[in-house]
Amino acid sequence: MGAYILRRLLLVIPTLLGIMIVNFALTQFVPGGPIEQIIAEMEGRGDVFRNIAGGGGDAAQAPTAEAMAMDSKYIGARGLPPAFIAQLEREFGFDKPPLERFMMMMWDYIRFDFGRSWFRSISVVDLILEKMPVSITLGLWTTLIAYLVSIPLGIRKAVREGSRFDTWTSGAIIVAYAIPGFLFAILLIVLLAGGSYWRVFPLRGLLSEGLSGAMCLPGSAAFAPGACVTQVIPDYFWHIALPVLASTISGFATLTLLTKNSFLDEIRKQYVTTARAKGLSERRVLYGHVFRNAMLIVISGFPALFVSVFFGGSLIIETLFSLDGLGRLGFEAAVARDYPVVFGTLYAFSLLGLVIGIVSDLTYVLIDPRIDFESRQ
Repeated sequence: MGAYILRRLLLVIPTLLGIMIVNFALTQFVPGGPIEQIIAEMEGRGDVFRNIAGGGGDAAQAPTAEAMAMDSKYIGARGLPPAFIAQLEREFGFDKPPLERFMMMMWDYIRFDFGRSWFRSISVVDLILEKMPVSITLGLWTTLIAYLVSIPLGIRKAVREGSRFDTWTSGAIIVAYAIPGFLFAILLIVLLAGGSYWRVFPLRGLLSEGLSGAMCLPGSAAFAPGACVTQVIPDYFWHIALPVLASTISGFATLTLLTKNSFLDEIRKQYVTTARAKGLSERRVLYGHVFRNAMLIVISGFPALFVSVFFGGSLIIETLFSLDGLGRLGFEAAVARDYPVVFGTLYAFSLLGLVIGIVSDLTYVLIDPRIDFESRQ
């Protein structure tokens, strides 16, 4: 097992390097880079300070004194002075060859220095931490609801295979899986969020104005246990009800069928027949013998699922419900060509995903020691 883990860890290096090389090479051929966007902005409206991507309210990167002086020399239809364009290229690092820029970027990332956003006055790490509460909210509750529904439902379907209950629940699961999450979200907004009928739920943010999550954080200056229990927590669940429901609608279908099929495979094995012949109750057979083996494939995927809870993002759901999470962050960074944010998040999440893949394999062994990834002659 030690040799297997070492090989997998060594394989992370070329895999991660390949991901970064491919994506960096693609950006060299994509038109409309940050320099072009700033030039088009200045020539179109003469406003170098505006956030290129719409920015979600963050301030744009302030130009240098030299750039401001150059801006005053705008010469209309003849464009911007070449010296000003050269100054912009130096500020963004585009005066260096692509290979040199890539090597400098990777050296910084090896030291986990992801730099600062080009169009927001904040570091990439702080920007990710700022957006994570929304993604954690959607991911955590969606995952929790999916597990609480899917595993008991999958077990019940396996036990009653072929019954009317199995048939009708399978139909309901297929219908739910076929409904796009964004379409269901629009339906919820129209019906329950003041779209055309009732205004039962709010449509913006995680908390109402005047409330702060700091009221529930011990050690915070605003910590107030009474207000947390009576105001913040109920208001939080009131705000997230519709986004979580829209994110969950099709999420439990795969897990339910996976649980059902795993249980069916185990129920048909000889050791289950032997346990029943010994007089064990059906409940003892299912949860004392079958459950551990059937849940192997479900539980082993939990590490990857746990990480996706914290770093996942749904652009459409966040946009529809006016939530500012990692989904919108990635989209806005790509549109604005904010390369420090794009490549910083790509590097961090790719590295984390590769490591979690190794952890998932080790989880198989922890759950069932009979599994051995070493090759046998």
